[in-house]
Amino acid sequence: MNKRVFLIVLDSFGIGEMPDAEKYNDKGSNTLLSIRKSEYFNALNLINLGLFNIDGVGGGVDNPSGAYGRIGESSNGKDTTVGHWEIAGIVSKKPLPTYPNGFPKEVISKFEELTGKKVLCNKPYSGTEVIKDYGKEHIKTGDLIVYTSQDSVFQIASHEDVVPVKELYRYCEIARELLIGEHSVGRVIARPFTGEYPFVRTANRHDYSLLPPSDTMLNYLKNSGYDVISVGKINDIFASSGITESYKTKDNLDGINKTIELTKKDFNGLCFINLVDFDSKYGHRNDVDGYAKAISEFDEFLPNIIKGLNSNDILIITADHGCDPSTKSTDHSREYVPILVYGNTIKGGVNLKTRDTFSDIAKTILEYFNITKSDLSGSSFLNLIKK
Repeated sequence: MNKRVFLIVLDSFGIGEMPDAEKYNDKGSNTLLSIRKSEYFNALNLINLGLFNIDGVGGGVDNPSGAYGRIGESSNGKDTTVGHWEIAGIVSKKPLPTYPNGFPKEVISKFEELTGKKVLCNKPYSGTEVIKDYGKEHIKTGDLIVYTSQDSVFQIASHEDVVPVKELYRYCEIARELLIGEHSVGRVIARPFTGEYPFVRTANRHDYSLLPPSDTMLNYLKNSGYDVISVGKINDIFASSGITESYKTKDNLDGINKTIELTKKDFNGLCFINLVDFDSKYGHRNDVDGYAKAISEFDEFLPNIIKGLNSNDILIITADHGCDPSTKSTDHSREYVPILVYGNTIKGGVNLKTRDTFSDIAKTILEYFNITKSDLSGSSFLNLIKK
């Protein structure tokens, strides 16, 4: 019988500050605690899996149906790219470059030369605020809105009626080729928007990530003949490396529905899912209630995902960093992330406690598929949870 693993990343679902959070200006951050206080928070299925039994969370159930624990990030950063790379087995000790004062003149000048477009903004900015503040000028001049954040990103925003989406993607491809060497940012991101002032960002976002520096869990699986299916922005994050099949999503609900459909698909390998709305729509916008509603929505559909699991399947739920919506910051936060594991072959009630690196997930998945030789970081916990 085929083996399948469904690995779901609840993007930014942190569960409490890491010991080095102060170094990242994130002392006191706790995404779960913040949304747990909302009247809209309802996550009984996650709680029954063991979410509240995790060390440092509190309020757990007597007999959780899943194995549970928390994992700290070993990489130097709190970015989507390094977080997902670490989940896939690569620890990034050198941080990706960030630009708290905007990109240097030589980068912007070269970008303007290659695209034939002038640049507006060029500083760290909230994605929703930047289009409010620069959208009208962009429409008037046709100049591109370029901005960054505390993360290693080069973001380009433009109105779809002024710059067609395909053209925006081409400008992003130019930027990706330009940003190498010391300026190898983790992601170049297309951020199209539409409508009248104050404008609305569309679902046509596209990420252009760095190619991982070495083989990841995905490559080991693919090279061993297993299927590696991506849902959401996983394909973008890994620059298609190690992916055999991919499905784009419009929002969380679309990603959830695609995941449910994929439980009905006959495949042998990994289905790797990213649900990004927690981060992009709620964490970065400091929307506590919106975040709580989004987690509640996922929780509502979780039984449908579990119902679709075969006897040999494993479900793993985790995150890539935090993004506490209750703090003054609108950026990611340096937090532990949850690890919840469920399946017919998995022992319920096992406390995995606090683990050192997201890469333990990669080593566990590879061991489940009998791939025990790799250059990846981390340690498998399969022997602790397997019946």
